[in-house]
Amino acid sequence: MQQQIYRGIRKRSDTRLFGLPLVDIAIGPDMQKGEMRGHAQGIIAVGDTARGFIAIGGMAAGIVASGGLAVGIVSLGGLSLGLIALGGLAVGGLALGGAAVGIVAIGGGAFGYYALGGDAAGKYVVSAMESAPKAVEFFKHRFPFLPMP
Repeated sequence: MQQQIYRGIRKRSDTRLFGLPLVDIAIGPDMQKGEMRGHAQGIIAVGDTARGFIAIGGMAAGIVASGGLAVGIVSLGGLSLGLIALGGLAVGGLALGGAAVGIVAIGGGAFGYYALGGDAAGKYVVSAMESAPKAVEFFKHRFPFLPMP
């Protein structure tokens, strides 16, 4: 049986902004460089690990980041850390996720100054067990599309 060797993908644009390539894609191994994972860095970065203004990857960091572990001003990921964080576990100023921790937290389990969720804890809470009037008013005005008790 012939063994197939997986080759990674490497693409980098010649166009540069702020000294970074406009687009950098690095996925999979690069045996010539001895890398087992692709490391992308650019304005738009896509890779196993990615850093850029827009970053997409297993581990992503950027202004807008999406990935298994995402860190950014706006982040979306399994574990999401950011000013606005969306994910399985979201931690941020505004956190939305299965488990959410933030100043404003919305999720199945939510912990925050303002918290909304099935099981929520914080200063002002809307949950299955309690509905603080100040929290209900806060969420109704800022998130009118959410169902409120």
